[in-house]
Amino acid sequence: MIPGARLVLLGRQGAGKGTQCVRMARHYVIPHISTGDMLRMAVKEGTDFGKRAKEYMDDGQLLPDDVMVGIVQERLGREDTTNRGYILDGFPRTVGQAEALGGITEALGHPLDLVLDLEVPEEVVIDRISKRRVCVDCQTNYSSDSPPRYDWTCDNCGGEVLQRDDDTEEAIRHRLELYAQQTEPLISWYQARDMLAAVDGLGHPDEVTRRLIRAVDGRTRHAV
Repeated sequence: MIPGARLVLLGRQGAGKGTQCVRMARHYVIPHISTGDMLRMAVKEGTDFGKRAKEYMDDGQLLPDDVMVGIVQERLGREDTTNRGYILDGFPRTVGQAEALGGITEALGHPLDLVLDLEVPEEVVIDRISKRRVCVDCQTNYSSDSPPRYDWTCDNCGGEVLQRDDDTEEAIRHRLELYAQQTEPLISWYQARDMLAAVDGLGHPDEVTRRLIRAVDGRTRHAV
């Protein structure tokens, strides 16, 4: 069996992180852990940090770092991650969160293997996201270039397929500005610690996956 890995995937919105996290999780037989999944699990299970997170979310507030870090610590302490590893999607978002993640992994005795930066130019992701359409029921993604077969009705569940309010070009550019301010400093932070591999995110998803795997295997010396 292919050995596991402990990974973080960075990249702009629309770079294809979700797609590639699913593929990498399948390849290395590790859980794909997204920020949204962690939050939903913590709230559903009523953990201490989950209860605190729910209070902030119910009030429409952003979660403070200590709550988000606590939820990550709870999740990474579970058996499925301590045994084989994980790929983190959506965390860390800031240098402060990266420092906290380093403390968590050190305490667990399992440091990160590699941080991957999926590089896709800004204008490309703007084009991708502005064309994105989503099923309101099952959240399946489509594109204005590749719509459902019948009149914007989801092929999977029959739900209505729409453009999200935050997928307009103006909203996308605002999110990308926030990413540049908050998350791009992570790239130089991880580079300075020799933990980062930049990977070209353009091209067919299969080829992008192969590039990511080569980057991980080159660092961890896994057999290809």
